[in-house]
Amino acid sequence: MKPHYEGSHNIAMKVPPHQYEATIAFYRDVIGLKPLQNHLPSIGFHFGSIQLWIDKAPGMSQAELWLEIAADDLRSAAVHLKDAAIVRCDEIEALPEGHQDFWITSPCQIIHHVSQKGDGW
Repeated sequence: MKPHYEGSHNIAMKVPPHQYEATIAFYRDVIGLKPLQNHLPSIGFHFGSIQLWIDKAPGMSQAELWLEIAADDLRSAAVHLKDAAIVRCDEIEALPEGHQDFWITSPCQIIHHVSQKGDGW
């Protein structure tokens, strides 16, 4: 049976070091988004009903957006995505010890964090 997927509550913006401080200042000072305090020293902002994380990404030449999707059955999702020939890329960024979630890339190379619905960071 195919698992049910939905957008989750995190978007990560991976930003080259030379653009990092200006990007944070843009969202904080120009746009006026409220900073998140729940994962310091990580920098994030309330972005409507989701959280926007700004991550310094050495070695990158341009910014990327990474999305989070939640599955109602993470094990079933892993099988379903593999069967659909979706590329899994867990090496892209380490996840906390004990987490069963994983990373995939869409056909247009957008990174997605696949998590269990109801698991919050």
